[in-house]
Amino acid sequence: MSPHVLILGGTTEARELAAVLAARPGVRVTTSLAGRVTRPGALAGDVRVGGFGGAQGLADWLREQRVDALVDATHPFAEGITRNAVRAAAAGGVTAVVLRRPGWRPGPGDRWHPVPSLAAAADLLPRFGPRAFLTTGRLGLAAFAHLTDRHFVVRSVEPPEPPMPPHTEVLLARGPFTVADETTLLRAYLIDVLVTKDSGGEATAAKLTAARHLGLPVVLVRRPPLPEGVSAVPDVVGVLARLGLNQP
Repeated sequence: MSPHVLILGGTTEARELAAVLAARPGVRVTTSLAGRVTRPGALAGDVRVGGFGGAQGLADWLREQRVDALVDATHPFAEGITRNAVRAAAAGGVTAVVLRRPGWRPGPGDRWHPVPSLAAAADLLPRFGPRAFLTTGRLGLAAFAHLTDRHFVVRSVEPPEPPMPPHTEVLLARGPFTVADETTLLRAYLIDVLVTKDSGGEATAAKLTAARHLGLPVVLVRRPPLPEGVSAVPDVVGVLARLGLNQP
């Protein structure tokens, strides 16, 4: 019987993994998307959209669909999904792999201020100028909604959900972004501080380089920890090795 791999997707790495696995003879691959993005790109293999109903619902689906391996390749901040994935795989005796791109690392000239949460980022903002560039995703703006004396420029792929700060400009855009473009944006909007999550990857790293060149501070929200006893692999090659599929 062909091995069935379920990918919890939504990231560039998930898309790459699906393409690699779908090209392997005898491997069935299904990518599950949460459905938060209205126009996801084409994916290799089978695709399902929507949640599973928590860890138990996912465990039931793994059993019903005879899944042999589960790869959590969601966003590094999808803490609840990762927790449910690990629990569901353990309950069903399914091999589980967590794929996480490496986080960003500061370089010479960076003025980074790491914080553990969006709430902590909001608490830190009064230390800086009043105009903040916020690239923390569309679902976390409530943490900044009480900052009525700040002006926020918010960038996200999809329109953000309220509540949000009263003085907010929304830019809808999808990476990758160039350093030149990010520098122009920071200057045009008179940005005093950049607030972002440690998502890692190259697609959105240019804003950090632009902030360094302009001498701007960066409030960086650290990633949540992985579930106890779980270690991540950094790339598609690492997933293939864990699954025993590293040989073509």
